[in-house]
Amino acid sequence: MLTLRLIINLYAMKNLIYFPLLMLLFLNCKNDQKSSASDQQTKVNAESVDDSTAHKINEFAIVIHGGAGTILRKNMSPEDESAYNAKLEEAIRVGYDILKNGGSSLDAVEKTINVLENSPLFNAGKGAVFTNAGVNELDASIMDGKNLDAGASAGTKTVKNPINLARAVMEKSPHVMLSGEGAEQFAKEQGLEIVDPSYFYTEGRFKALERVKASQENESARDKSAFYDPTIKDSKFGTVGCVALDKDGNLAAGTSTGGMTNKRWGRIGDAPIIGAGTYANNATCAVSSTGWGEYFIRAMVAHDISALMAYKGLSLKEAAKVVIQKKVPDLGGDGGIIAVDKDGHMVMEFNTEGMYRASMDASGNLTIGIYKD
Repeated sequence: MLTLRLIINLYAMKNLIYFPLLMLLFLNCKNDQKSSASDQQTKVNAESVDDSTAHKINEFAIVIHGGAGTILRKNMSPEDESAYNAKLEEAIRVGYDILKNGGSSLDAVEKTINVLENSPLFNAGKGAVFTNAGVNELDASIMDGKNLDAGASAGTKTVKNPINLARAVMEKSPHVMLSGEGAEQFAKEQGLEIVDPSYFYTEGRFKALERVKASQENESARDKSAFYDPTIKDSKFGTVGCVALDKDGNLAAGTSTGGMTNKRWGRIGDAPIIGAGTYANNATCAVSSTGWGEYFIRAMVAHDISALMAYKGLSLKEAAKVVIQKKVPDLGGDGGIIAVDKDGHMVMEFNTEGMYRASMDASGNLTIGIYKD
């Protein structure tokens, strides 16, 4: 009996010794597993970072356009072609220098568009086309991809640089769009430069209005909207725009225009419409449109490109091609876009005979184009 009890006691003591040893071994194994999992997760995270870096092809980038339409080499004199190329280069270098020196994409977009607005070559600002009433009515919009803030103005007649007004609406008012006299009053209160309406007069634009009116009279005086006239459809290549990616990864887009020659009834196109003429979102891309505004509004062109990237996983190039080469033409419209995505990929897509355009990457490589070929 004593021997049996002794054996039982010894067995119990043995278990007391082995049990802590087994627990210690178990905990060490678990810690090793956690450590291994942690190391594996760190490796995955590192690979993700490397992946992201690998996809980013430009630390910053900028693209501009001066409008799309029937722009044929045979109709362009060497002097005019040189003038357009020079102005496009002047404008894009302004924005490029801002980005290169660490400036914001918003500043780059605004200042670049100012150069184009101050030139009589483009249908924006100084070079704006005339309405049926023989006046100039200007539209513009701008958007910040960082927070989706946006501002726009429509139908102004005395604001020298409408893109500046659009930015003021975005940053200094609780609204997104202001129009007409109210927008002009707001511009004055913000200290923006106001000019006499005669500032926007250019002989070439006024003669274009006279030609269009004469053309309509020859068509048995049918009363129809400007955008149905094939003459106007083929001469609407004047809107200007800019998109940019800065070193902080923020995207911005802006568009400015004088609208359509001979427009009536306070017609407003896509340029000041956020999502149609202008859109920017840091998660996807920044887009500025140019073309037949009624169709670009119906197709919500700028936002649709972003949405195809976000929801369908298309690349910027793929999304732009679907919208400009398929969706817009299927509706009956034409035109083009410029865009840059969050990784610095740049696109200049159009379905017309030409589009005034230029781009610069982070290395300073400059591309300028006018014609389709």
